[in-house]
Formats: sequence, structure tokens, C-alpha cells
Amino acid sequence: MRIRTGDTVEVISGDDRGKQGKVLSVNPKSQRLIIEGINFMKRHSKPTQQNQQGGIIEREASVHASNVMLVVAGSRTRVGHRLLDTGRKIRVARKTGEDIDS
Repeated sequence: MRIRTGDTVEVISGDDRGKQGKVLSVNPKSQRLIIEGINFMKRHSKPTQQNQQGGIIEREASVHASNVMLVVAGSRTRVGHRLLDTGRKIRVARKTGEDIDS
């Protein structure tokens, strides 16, 4: 996947279109991301030892990777790759050409 944990992304389709957030976790097998403050769902929980109150809890649900774009230097961009002389592959912003991974 071209998006990693800690990247800032912008949602390009769906109810949260235009919102930006930080990627909290990535699941490469299903190509889904959990983004901070995006795609909230409500979960009903019973009272437990940790949560004495119980009730309705809101938390982030996953978003498919095709519905987000990486944000670099304030603008969203596609992601490419480039090989360094050392043989390491790094990500490159297609719009500006600058390296994303330093």
C-alpha cells in the first residue's frame, strides 16, 4: 500500500469528502485505513468493569484506501516510487516530485 500509519490523508469520496486526518492504522490485506476523526460509527456497549456506564460509544470505522489521497505540503497528491542508489525504495509525491520518506 502507498499509505502508511502516521500519514495525513484527505477523503475524496463519501460522506466525509474534503476532510483531512491522520492515519491511525492500516490493514494491507483488506486495503482499509482507520483515520482520526473520520467515518464515525456508533457502538452500543453493556456496562463492564472498565466501562461502568455502558451506553453508546462513537469511534472511527475503517475507510477503503481508494477513497483517500495523501496530503503533502498542504495539497493532495498521488504517490509514486523511486529507487535510491542504496537500493532502497522511497515514496515520491507525483504533483511536486518531492520525497515523502526521508
